[in-house]
Amino acid sequence: MAQEKGSIRTRVQKFGNFLSSMIMPNIGAFIAWGLITALFIPDGWFPNESFAEMVGPMITYLLPLLIGFTGGKLVHGTRGGVVGATATMGVIVGAEIPMFIGAMIMGPLGGFVIKQLDKAIEGKIKPGFEMLINNFSAGIFGGALAILGLVGVGPLVNAFSQAAGVGVEIIVDAGLLPLASILIEPAKVLFLNNAINHGVLTPLGLEQASDVGRSILFLLETNPGPGLGILLAYMFVGKGMAKRSAPGAAIIHFFGGIHEIYFPYILMKPTLIIAAIAGGMGGVFTFNLLGAGLPASPSPGSIIAYTILIQPGNYIAVYAGVIVATVISFAVAAVILKASKNKGEEDLSEATSKMESMKGKKSSVSSTLTEGDHDEVSADTVNKIIFACDAGMGSSAMGASILRDKVKKAGLNIEVANTAISQLPDDADVVITHKDLTPRAKQKLSSAHHISVDNFLSSPEYDKLIDQLK
Repeated sequence: MAQEKGSIRTRVQKFGNFLSSMIMPNIGAFIAWGLITALFIPDGWFPNESFAEMVGPMITYLLPLLIGFTGGKLVHGTRGGVVGATATMGVIVGAEIPMFIGAMIMGPLGGFVIKQLDKAIEGKIKPGFEMLINNFSAGIFGGALAILGLVGVGPLVNAFSQAAGVGVEIIVDAGLLPLASILIEPAKVLFLNNAINHGVLTPLGLEQASDVGRSILFLLETNPGPGLGILLAYMFVGKGMAKRSAPGAAIIHFFGGIHEIYFPYILMKPTLIIAAIAGGMGGVFTFNLLGAGLPASPSPGSIIAYTILIQPGNYIAVYAGVIVATVISFAVAAVILKASKNKGEEDLSEATSKMESMKGKKSSVSSTLTEGDHDEVSADTVNKIIFACDAGMGSSAMGASILRDKVKKAGLNIEVANTAISQLPDDADVVITHKDLTPRAKQKLSSAHHISVDNFLSSPEYDKLIDQLK
């Protein structure tokens, strides 16, 4: 039964990671649209009619096409991306709303269709006709899928999105939106946040923002308040390693926006999820009460990203929601820790290991140590070290940063970078992943030396690797 539950969770995580993989590489474009909206629309910081003309085309065409291209590329490379973007154009034209959900359907569908076609005709094309067949097949199937999107998928997604939008509006008007935290906060600790935030809240939020200029949905999962409150409670009430490490974790979480840094602190004391839920509900209630919202999803969920995206006149509403969430979360967490016998004195490394096991992927931001591939390596054979995780951002970036500093101090001329497992470069000599992701990494790049870790903030494997390279 436990294995079955784990399998279901892993599948949901994998699906959520696939959804987020279509959104996250394009976050820069979303933020660009959000900034242009916040600055130049009639009630923005610097109203400008000419600049504001970019807002509509960007959300209608640019962003869905980027999602469609990325979704197709995930399935079948650049060729799949081209067909996916072409197919996405059909749902864009066939709908009256920004077609983000449609793009997340048509993009991967386009990549899948052209991938199956390429498999079917592989080795059957006469020499000299490859380019002709490849180009016309992509054009024909891309065009056919665009028509399918226009007459079939587009109207269906349009109807679904309108119904979902009405449902969200009813929930907001009824004051029930805070109840979403009962699902969102535990989902974050189980690493299902990408499926919820990027797969559901962001598309719906963008549609809402296109109508009224901002959306409260962007604030639900990204609010750093609940996590900050828990870390502050450990700082003032906790004991041992958890208390000593909490200040640094709070800085990374609140200013860096890497929320997974506080997950091990909850896993050390699972009842602290109550504090996260209470803080989340308090924050959402405050957002809703004061009419808070953002024009785009802040990514990462940092107070700095919040500040950049807040529109004029909305600062108090947004900051109030963050503060209320922090205060409530801190108060509840402090009570829980005070009532606890060990007050968080448990092994933080063990908790981070538990976190990574639940995550189903490596987290370079908050785990520590364990087993790895211990074959000897040397500076003569290693030119590139890669940290890899599902998304290739956040946690893997922090792990790479830590090791990069160690490599520099050791005087080694070795490149250290981070990426998604699906995009592991062929020239990587050493690949560092969480132990649950190592099998996937080995399957993707069997020629590299693989190292598995449990905790990416302070793994002993780093020093072992440096010693071998020196």
